[in-house]
Amino acid sequence: MTDVNTRVVLARRPDIYPQNDDFAISRVPMPQVEEGMFLTRNLYLSLDAGFRNWMNESSGDNVLPAMALNEPVMGLTLSRVIESRNPDYQEGDLLMARFAWEEYSLGGGDEFIVKLPSDLKYPLSYYLGILGDTGMSAYFGLTDVAKPKPGETVVISAAGGAVGSIAGQIASLMGARTVGISSSVEKCQRLIDELGYDACINRNSTAGLRAAIAAECPGGVDVYFDSVGGETLEAIIDNLSQGARIALCGSITHYNSDGPATGPGNLFELVTKEATMQGFMTHFREDRYPEARQQLEAWIESGELNSIEYFLDGIESAGIAFCDLFSGRNFGKTIVRLFPDDQG
Repeated sequence: MTDVNTRVVLARRPDIYPQNDDFAISRVPMPQVEEGMFLTRNLYLSLDAGFRNWMNESSGDNVLPAMALNEPVMGLTLSRVIESRNPDYQEGDLLMARFAWEEYSLGGGDEFIVKLPSDLKYPLSYYLGILGDTGMSAYFGLTDVAKPKPGETVVISAAGGAVGSIAGQIASLMGARTVGISSSVEKCQRLIDELGYDACINRNSTAGLRAAIAAECPGGVDVYFDSVGGETLEAIIDNLSQGARIALCGSITHYNSDGPATGPGNLFELVTKEATMQGFMTHFREDRYPEARQQLEAWIESGELNSIEYFLDGIESAGIAFCDLFSGRNFGKTIVRLFPDDQG
């Protein structure tokens, strides 16, 4: 085993959209495993737009504190325990954990950790994506909050992203008509051709987003799965049907702002349409992960649910992969393979 741990640190706080120069490579000695601790080799990094929010100096909240400059960037990893002095973790255990962008992590068991089953049937990357927090978010947001009925129109924002690419498929499996919102004509066509969306709206349409939504959803939007917030959410609210439901999964529009978030100015539409809007956090449902994973696996097994992954290799690619989330280069779940020759 190497004596050096390679990490990606936050070199500066991003100004609006993250740039690769916001991150730097740092090499430090391998940590010592003390009593009660364990050491992991991190096989995969999950790149998630939501972590951009905690890169701002003023972003600390009850979920995560603001990231410190020149310290490893926080993230989600798929990791294998390689040394342990903690009775709850054995060598060889596979974990989905909130560690950092680094090749090796020292854990004590008090971090957010989900121990994976020993009899995994799918590629390890799936357990950060479609069978991890990403798939769980799509599953819980639709089954617990939005609850689409057969024949209803469901609109998914950031439809070509990690959660959106799965949420649209699940909504279709529930019998809904699915309409995506994405950033280009090319992505819209992929959503229809590869993931079975019924239609897709280019959010950069010259007709304007409100008009494009109205044209594609003439009977109104029955369910909106929101990962964007801002103007997109406002445009949807103007197009809701009576009794519509909005599930708030994220707010990409506001992650790149260090100031106060601006809310929609048309919330009274929720009153007149008797609509509901509810946020949710997947990690509060950790006790139901086995239930969700069982259903997601059944859909994968039947061929009804597909995983789309966007891979980069090596720890040096982490910053680039994160920037790709905001530049629109990615499609599906973005993952960095830290050790391409070690797939678990």
